[in-house]
Amino acid sequence: MAESFYQTSQLINWQQLNQQILATKKADIESIIVQAKSGLGLSLDQFAALISPAAQAYLPQMAQVSQQLTQQRFGKTIQLYIPLYLSNWCSNVCTYCGFSANNKVRRNALTPEQILAEAKAILAKGYQHILLVTGEMLKKVDTDYLCAAVKQLRPLFKHISLEVQPMSVADYQRLKQAGVDAVLVYQETYDPNTYQNYHLKGQKADYQHRLKTAERLGQAGMDKIGLGILLGLRDWRADSLVLAQHLAYLQKHYWRSRYSLSFPRLRPALGEISIQNKVSERDLLQLVCALRLMFPQVELSLSTRERAAFRDLLIPLGITTMSAESSTQPGGYAEQSAQELSQFDIDDNRNTPAICEAIAQQGYQAVMQDWQAEYNR
Repeated sequence: MAESFYQTSQLINWQQLNQQILATKKADIESIIVQAKSGLGLSLDQFAALISPAAQAYLPQMAQVSQQLTQQRFGKTIQLYIPLYLSNWCSNVCTYCGFSANNKVRRNALTPEQILAEAKAILAKGYQHILLVTGEMLKKVDTDYLCAAVKQLRPLFKHISLEVQPMSVADYQRLKQAGVDAVLVYQETYDPNTYQNYHLKGQKADYQHRLKTAERLGQAGMDKIGLGILLGLRDWRADSLVLAQHLAYLQKHYWRSRYSLSFPRLRPALGEISIQNKVSERDLLQLVCALRLMFPQVELSLSTRERAAFRDLLIPLGITTMSAESSTQPGGYAEQSAQELSQFDIDDNRNTPAICEAIAQQGYQAVMQDWQAEYNR
């Protein structure tokens, strides 16, 4: 059995990572960008150079190569998906999340009738790719609940992703059998000390269990695994370097799975929100371009957390997948229920036709379906 990435992570010296990134010289960056044009990827040391402060002077060149590599692999297309929040029950206490157990909000877990109503409302908007999202409370939303929801929705949608609590290999195998195509599990931050500062109670406070989740998904044979960090919890550069290291590890050991990356920035939410390490739009653009040069074949996703104009700017520069017209509350599409159920605030509030038009104005095609699950079963 291969050594887990958790053992690898225990050897990380965060101070040395920061020093490595900050020591990058401008002279190193030009040759790395030229090498990236081959589309064969880069080393972790080269990725560290591209996310350095010194590399910001080369952002136009990085963006140009990012655009070329993305079009070569994905064409001029943007895949659209929409989240369907099944439940906001949660036993975790996370200081940045509106679902945190400490928050006095109205809680709900959708019934099969409510799930169907949400599905009909989403289908009316034209979506075939959905992301099912829940808080983390097993006594309210367990594997049986999720399998039943997936089986109910499978005949209606072409692609189903999950963003739920970490599970066992056996649970993931059941969900795959029920019809799940992809599972997203964000580590939030790879720095264990920072992680403990933000995740105070509940299963999510177990750093090691969460870090090993992607490997359990690989062992279960999940078709696609989504990784990500929550930008704003700590310095983004070193955290992004470990994220890239984690993905490289998974690609080596679980090569049958496909991968996607997300990079949400902290947004206002009910509770003790405190953004200690702000990440600018320029920083985020640099990260997107560096990840594209490092991983030419990986999906890069951008959510409605970002403002509309910035999302439009990123369409031709490396992004392949975007959420749209999102509601972060259970029942948010069919019932238009109270806002106090929401997980966080979103910034791009455009409806689906407006987003499709923005994509078209960039010369790109909005894709509502690019996956037929039956081909992989």
